Amino acid sequence: MPRVGRVTETGMQRVLAGRVLRWLRVLGEDLTTVRADPLPASTWLRWLPHGVLCLAAFGITLGGTAQLQDNGHLGLWGFLIALAQGGAVVLAMWRPIPAWWLSTGAMVTGALMMHGKLGMEQGIVFTWPWTASGIIAHLLVLLLLALRVRTRVSAEALVLTALITYLFEGVWGAVRYQPTGALTVALSAVVVVLGIALRGRREARVELGRQTTITAEERARRTLLEERNRIARELHDVVAHHMSVISIQAQVAPHLVENPPDELKDNLEGIRHNALEALTELRRVLGVLRSEDPGTRDSLDGAGNGPHTPQPTLDRLDALVENTRAAGLTVTLEVAGERQPLPPGVELSAYRIVQEALSNVLRHAPGARARVEVAYYRGGLTVEIVNSRPSRTAPASPGAGHGLLGMRERVAMLDGALSAHPLSDGGYQVSAFIPVPARADGPDPDDGPDADDGLYSDGGSAPASATHPKDDTA
Repeated sequence: MPRVGRVTETGMQRVLAGRVLRWLRVLGEDLTTVRADPLPASTWLRWLPHGVLCLAAFGITLGGTAQLQDNGHLGLWGFLIALAQGGAVVLAMWRPIPAWWLSTGAMVTGALMMHGKLGMEQGIVFTWPWTASGIIAHLLVLLLLALRVRTRVSAEALVLTALITYLFEGVWGAVRYQPTGALTVALSAVVVVLGIALRGRREARVELGRQTTITAEERARRTLLEERNRIARELHDVVAHHMSVISIQAQVAPHLVENPPDELKDNLEGIRHNALEALTELRRVLGVLRSEDPGTRDSLDGAGNGPHTPQPTLDRLDALVENTRAAGLTVTLEVAGERQPLPPGVELSAYRIVQEALSNVLRHAPGARARVEVAYYRGGLTVEIVNSRPSRTAPASPGAGHGLLGMRERVAMLDGALSAHPLSDGGYQVSAFIPVPARADGPDPDDGPDADDGLYSDGGSAPASATHPKDDTA
């Protein structure tokens, strides 16, 4: 043989031997573990599967003992083999691979001990190499194994079961026995396939539940970000107005002073320049947010949210209530306390809370009556919207659930408190308290206690629904 041919043949033998050794090593790693792998607990009749398996193990032990002692005449060994078969079923609920080895070992031991006894008694044909109880026990063990381990391990256990059965029945053989090898291998294959399918279904359900949870979390996070973007777009107009005023005042200030010093001019010019730069950057960033959904409109008052549309204030509450009445809802508006100038952000947030609450009444409580109460205090502003029980069932709403989330975000941004919860009579109540910082000149000492004391100008405490809001159940 040429030298090149010998080298090639030697290389192929080495590759083949390496693959065989690798397969044997993987097989050893798969089927020589004793780690715990308990049967998953059932949420419905939790211990019923365990009880059924223990009952089956007891029946296997009794049946195997009777067959091996009465027909096989193995005496104490027959009881030990039957006990190992029943114990393998119980062990498989926690450690399926050692249980498979125990069941296989019991079969091998019984087949070896019965081989010399086959054909000794006339008229008695013994099932060999698998006994009836051994077949049932091994099928249960294979099923429990296939339910918990990987498909490759289940296939390896099935192949080794078929190989051991073939070596006993096909290679070694015996005289006058009832063969059970083909039946055992066929039933084992069916059981393994069934276990693999059930395991795959369980894993698919677990993965589906995990994906559903992730999707719900992502949807909630996206909803929160969308609502914050909407609030940022609205507050952009308020901030831009103040920055424009700063720029104009810095430009006009030098003309109000006769012969202003150069240092004053330079400082005012710097203030104006910084204000313009901040306004430009603000418009650039918020322009991206506005471009996502341009032309959105308020749900009730029809005011557009375009870049040049002024944001609404509490002065427009009357128009909002009138438009709501035109939509078919009976609304009453009550204003308590003396009207006072508020920061634009507070005015805008209070208006949006009333608007969103009335939209929710229209959407979810058809036929109900609503009451809007706005109360001005020295330390803040309270807004309360209460609706009665709806007179008919509300149709399915396509809303994304932004309403209450937006209210909470607005109130939290202003360090306020919000309560939104159903009432005992079937209605719903939304209460918000928005604190207002004291003005620079300070309040009149005769007006009452300070706002920091938690009291309003009329001497009353803040409503419990505002200071201690309940979790929203809607």
